[in-house]
Amino acid sequence: MPRIETNTLAQHRDWRRSQLIEAAAAIAMESGGAAITVSAVAARAGLSRTSVYEYFGSSADLVADLVIEELHNFADVLGNAVGECSEPSTCIELWIEGALRYIADGRHLLAKALNATSLPHDRAAQIGAAHRALLAPLRSALEIQGVGDINQALAYIQATTDVATKRIEAGQDAEIEIACATKFCITGLRSL
Repeated sequence: MPRIETNTLAQHRDWRRSQLIEAAAAIAMESGGAAITVSAVAARAGLSRTSVYEYFGSSADLVADLVIEELHNFADVLGNAVGECSEPSTCIELWIEGALRYIADGRHLLAKALNATSLPHDRAAQIGAAHRALLAPLRSALEIQGVGDINQALAYIQATTDVATKRIEAGQDAEIEIACATKFCITGLRSL
């Protein structure tokens, strides 16, 4: 039996789970989400396949946890970008800037690598909740601003940031894209 090098068994399990998630992330970045298999993750982490099954029921569950963790990380970035902002337009600007800086810095590449991976249907609620957490600071600012159709406004903002993302990935100047996307969204929101 492997030696436990943490203070408690619970800490060891958390450490081992993180190790497996990191191995899966590295595989996804190198070869895409479809390359994440229990065998590949076990080999990358230096463990047996059965050890991986102690933490994850399948490779799909492992990918789902990786997606959820990445969404939580992105939500933290966006929450920190907005911070204690109280003026709605400024909060929206900070959210857009935070989202697009995440793209420009390349931190979205893991999510992009996992995008085409099929995920277990029974994890959809968790993934949906993690995705909604990304939008929470934006939703709150739109409500305070008095936007009538929040879902419509969110869709327009997401569409604009998607276009800016593609342009940044294609090599356009990130600062210009961030400024233009922000100005476009704030101007458009005033008309709603």
